[in-house]
Amino acid sequence: MDRVAQAVAGGPPVVLDGGLATLLEEYGYDLSGGLWSARLLAEDPDAIRRVHRAYFEAGAEVATAAGYQAGVPALVARGWSRPEALGLVRRSVELARAERDAFGSGLVAAGVGPYGAALADGSEYTGAYDLDEDGLYAWHRERWRVLADAGADLLACETVPSAAEARALARLVGETPGVRAWLSLSCRDGERLGDGTPVRGLAAELAASGAAGRLVAVGVNCTAPRFVPDLVRAVAAAGFPAVAYPNSGEVWDARARRWTGVSEPEEFGAEAVRWHRAGAVLVGGCCRTGPEHIRSVRRHLHGGGAPRGSEGP
Repeated sequence: MDRVAQAVAGGPPVVLDGGLATLLEEYGYDLSGGLWSARLLAEDPDAIRRVHRAYFEAGAEVATAAGYQAGVPALVARGWSRPEALGLVRRSVELARAERDAFGSGLVAAGVGPYGAALADGSEYTGAYDLDEDGLYAWHRERWRVLADAGADLLACETVPSAAEARALARLVGETPGVRAWLSLSCRDGERLGDGTPVRGLAAELAASGAAGRLVAVGVNCTAPRFVPDLVRAVAAAGFPAVAYPNSGEVWDARARRWTGVSEPEEFGAEAVRWHRAGAVLVGGCCRTGPEHIRSVRRHLHGGGAPRGSEGP
């Protein structure tokens, strides 16, 4: 039984990693442009491995692979052939697996970013899409098949802002034998997705779907920490274990194009205890969180040591 299965069964919570792009930028990489961190899958894969190693060393038990913005159409539009684009998607998991194996323990989650991430227009926060559920299902399907066969321990469907996209991804989960996944939502407040759909109702719908047995957790990421407890409780009310990895608490000023506010790793770790008590069994950080945030989460949830019963990959 691996750590995710242990946590879902009532064992100690799993510590996820933090923001991949946040750390790449701290290392000095320019991530401007529509591909964001996915560009480095081709240009500097060792940089991505360096990030995975930093989070493992900080206490993360899961490396989320760098597939978030690696949409096949977006890669093809920027000059890669379709086979090359699919190879880069697969490489995201291979890099995380290689670093996990070098480190000696941990799990790998294939990063499945939303349609809005590939559009690079901010719609991963609003769900204002030009595709319906069937269109989103078709858009995700090709990349999904590559990631499902890439050797990850599970798939991380993350920053999903719309009920239509959540349903499309749940269909893919339900029709893929042997796969495990979490579904993490992008929310505008403590009750609703970016498109306004109530989280409680969507979670109940997912619990009754054909994907329920393969969805190990449903929850929230890339959302302000103050909204997490209510969102986690809404998911728990539907019977799902929850996943929670919010932003640091800083706020993006779109006009000034900069982050405002202060992020305190110690406070972030203390808040992680509240998220766990509300029902989160997978806990980490998203934008503007780094190794110090994850180290703090680990210390608050596990006292800094390895969780009891850990058996590695």
